Amino acid sequence: MQDSLYKLPVTRQLSPCLSIRQKDELPLLVINHPRLRAVIALQGAQLISWQPAGQKPVIWLSDNSFFQNGTAIRGGVPVCWPWFGGQGKPSHGFARTLPWTLMAHDESPQGVMLTFELKSSPQTLRLWPHEFSLIARFRLGEHCEIELEAHGKHTSTGALHSYFEVEDIAGVSVNGLGSAYTDKVLNDALGELQGPQTYPGRVDRIFTDAANLNVIDDSVGQRHIEVSHQYKSDVVTWNPGPELSSSMEDMAANGYRTMVCVETARINRLLVSKAEAPAKMGVIIRVVAATA
Repeated sequence: MQDSLYKLPVTRQLSPCLSIRQKDELPLLVINHPRLRAVIALQGAQLISWQPAGQKPVIWLSDNSFFQNGTAIRGGVPVCWPWFGGQGKPSHGFARTLPWTLMAHDESPQGVMLTFELKSSPQTLRLWPHEFSLIARFRLGEHCEIELEAHGKHTSTGALHSYFEVEDIAGVSVNGLGSAYTDKVLNDALGELQGPQTYPGRVDRIFTDAANLNVIDDSVGQRHIEVSHQYKSDVVTWNPGPELSSSMEDMAANGYRTMVCVETARINRLLVSKAEAPAKMGVIIRVVAATA
């Protein structure tokens, strides 16, 4: 799937490295830079591909993803806001299914910087009665940095719902998640983890005392991915397992085998936005060992 996005016809060339292309109903910003290649869907300001030069893809995207207006894309880094999960409708908020505006872009020998904005509208006010401006900043090069900034006077929850590509989930573990978690598979039962998190079946856990740095150990793929959380209160990790994966229309039956989610989240501690102090949340992703 990801390779095909870079081969789509160019509808508008923004700069030597940046172009707008169309996948079904959705416009995509495609980045071809000597240090990386990446794709961001304008719907949701959603990073759906990022691959530093000489490395394998880091971000996972389902081969069965829909590219339709108002439909969530399965994979990438969805912006879940102004609520996480089923705290409102649509699930995980409206930010990931609305079109954002590209406000600024810049290029350097090290990579690209991009700024997107989503503003309140009559549509959003029907769903959530608050005026807001939501800014997403991307710094993409040999590492990937995403920062979310919420302006206005409101409280919210949210997550950067990052999907990572792995060789085989059976050989994946995640370190630094801490011990205490809420188990969404077991109706919010509280649990204690001993050691790294592994994925023998469906896993959907909210960790409340995770370190700011988690490391995904992809032993089969022979690489480690560092996930450095900024302004988080929680870290969510998810893999649907074989049964749920088979039932999902936008995921192949074996899609669970090549992905793991490690998400920067603000769930148990609200994001508080004030006129003089916007709320922030961010993540920095680095590949610290890789084979091409």
